Amino acid sequence: MFLLSLDIWLIVEKAALILVIIGLSFFIAMYTTYAERKVAAWLQDRRGPNRAGPWGIFQPLADGGKLFFKEEIIPLASSKFLFILGPAMAMTTALLTSAVIPWGGTLHIFGRDVSMQIADINIGILYIFGVVSLGVYGIMIGGWASNNKFSLLAAIRGASQMISYELAMGLSLIAVLMLTGTLQMSGIVGNQMTGDNLWHVILQPLGFVIFFVCALAECNRTPFDLPEAENELNFGYHQEYSSMKLGFYLFAEYINMFISSAVMATVFFGGYDILPFVDESKWGLSPNLLTILGFAALMAKIFFFLFVFIWIRWTIPRFRYDQLMKLGWKKLIPLALLNMIITAAVVLWLKK
Repeated sequence: MFLLSLDIWLIVEKAALILVIIGLSFFIAMYTTYAERKVAAWLQDRRGPNRAGPWGIFQPLADGGKLFFKEEIIPLASSKFLFILGPAMAMTTALLTSAVIPWGGTLHIFGRDVSMQIADINIGILYIFGVVSLGVYGIMIGGWASNNKFSLLAAIRGASQMISYELAMGLSLIAVLMLTGTLQMSGIVGNQMTGDNLWHVILQPLGFVIFFVCALAECNRTPFDLPEAENELNFGYHQEYSSMKLGFYLFAEYINMFISSAVMATVFFGGYDILPFVDESKWGLSPNLLTILGFAALMAKIFFFLFVFIWIRWTIPRFRYDQLMKLGWKKLIPLALLNMIITAAVVLWLKK
């Protein structure tokens, strides 16, 4: 009976954490759209949204309301089931990745230790890449099911771009895995919090730069926003979509930005570790307070990366498609392989 009650409480804890993470993802995605407009306005010396609420803070709610109540159109020549499946897959895969990210340490509540991680599986990095690769199907199915040649062309470009940059992204992480010796996300964070508290970005600066560039391409962000290049492909792979189906595609992009920022913060910047070179356990604070501060530190790192994503969009012009593919295959993949070989040589030399 005790084991049964314990399992029920564990299920309740995990369900609550899932709801919190999903709600947080939606909230941050909503207000990243607001931040995008405000940062763009700041860079271009204008005001940005300022009508819906004070300083325009209700603008995301107005945009969401417009999408919800907009007329929904499904083209007669489309494959209706796949037309609906495309945005659903894009949104689902964007949210699933958050399951293995450690959002903090352990909270002690009502006599129980509650982990701030939904699933601490021993193949965390592989799980992330497996789920991210499914996002290609959301784009490809949506573009093909529309029965629009421009949408199909944009979907093919988007799929080839994502597959190409996933290779360099995976290779850049192999060097980090050589240092940690584990695929477990909690183990990767723990490796940065032991010994000298060295964050992996200090040991793997080239690996981080490659990963960040690939993250821009995976999220279809400038200068890699070729699947949505209006001057070449009208509106891109979601041209035929309207109402919340279009909203799902747009939201999935911002949720992917949020999750990509969380992965970068976790793998390269210590995750919920507050400061590098510092052992926070010696501060004499309560474990719960340290966990809350660690979560705040992780969110601060994520917000910084989101700002950089937005900053780059309004600073750098997009590549031509041949330049994009050349960068991925002829520059980033060889650099990632070189970084992996050098890291392997240094690790073997230090173990002698």
